[in-house]
Amino acid sequence: MGQLTTTENRDALVKQLEEEARQLRIEDIKMLVEAGSGHPGGTLSMAEVIAALYLHKLRLKPDEPDWQDRDRFILSKGHTIPIVYAALARIGMIPTEWLSTLRKFGSPLQGHPDRQRCPGVEANTGSLGQGLSIAVGLAVAAKHDGSPWTTYCMMGDGETQSGQIWEAAMLAGRLGLGNLVGILDNNQVQQSLPVKQILDIDPIAKKYVDFNWHVVEIDGHDMTQVLDALGEADTVTDRAVLILSHTVKGKGVSWMELNPDWHGKAPSKEEGDIAIAELEGRIDADESKRRFEALKKGGS
Repeated sequence: MGQLTTTENRDALVKQLEEEARQLRIEDIKMLVEAGSGHPGGTLSMAEVIAALYLHKLRLKPDEPDWQDRDRFILSKGHTIPIVYAALARIGMIPTEWLSTLRKFGSPLQGHPDRQRCPGVEANTGSLGQGLSIAVGLAVAAKHDGSPWTTYCMMGDGETQSGQIWEAAMLAGRLGLGNLVGILDNNQVQQSLPVKQILDIDPIAKKYVDFNWHVVEIDGHDMTQVLDALGEADTVTDRAVLILSHTVKGKGVSWMELNPDWHGKAPSKEEGDIAIAELEGRIDADESKRRFEALKKGGS
């Protein structure tokens, strides 16, 4: 189980997890600045869900990463792994000192997940469209063995254009995998343009329902809705669950939000300082944008 287990006061838990999400965003920006490369847009959009999973929901033993009955989390959109590394460090599964080594030669924290190098990583991913197939296989294995764990799989909306996603979705629906939870980070923008302008995946919820999934639609930046969706998923035992998480790419940094320029470009040290100031609440969005534009123009 994650580190935040407060149940008596739901409001307190929500506030704790909201703060954890904010800290994950800050750590993510720091890591990408230090690395000089990475994908800020798609990591920032995931923060609330990742905080809820790792700090509250997932059954894990940080001091025993290979515990047989642990829940499994597959990050299909593997390029967004930095914010998961930040969560793994937060629960003590990896040393905090590792975070500054992201994407550096010899580091256990590769730019895409590597299960041979990093405790807590379940699968090597990053070839987009493949993660749900891995998750289906794990869920089938658990069901066959009568094991109690659940497999969670985080996907991106852009990668949902891949045919392999739909093969896995159809199979999961056919097999009635009540121990599988897919989470679609529907952050609206892929590498160069809005998803709708490249290959529109809507109506995504109807498609999954037609494939015999139970679908829950949420605002993925509303922690109460995130927790409620994860709780609802626990009650569905006869079919796979899709949590359709509507989010904003680059969430939390005003000049990154819904901007394709920040799909795969790390902020500079100066840009990172502005982003962190906004995330920490030391400046508002308007001031953050002003400083960013001034920096672009060579101002101060």
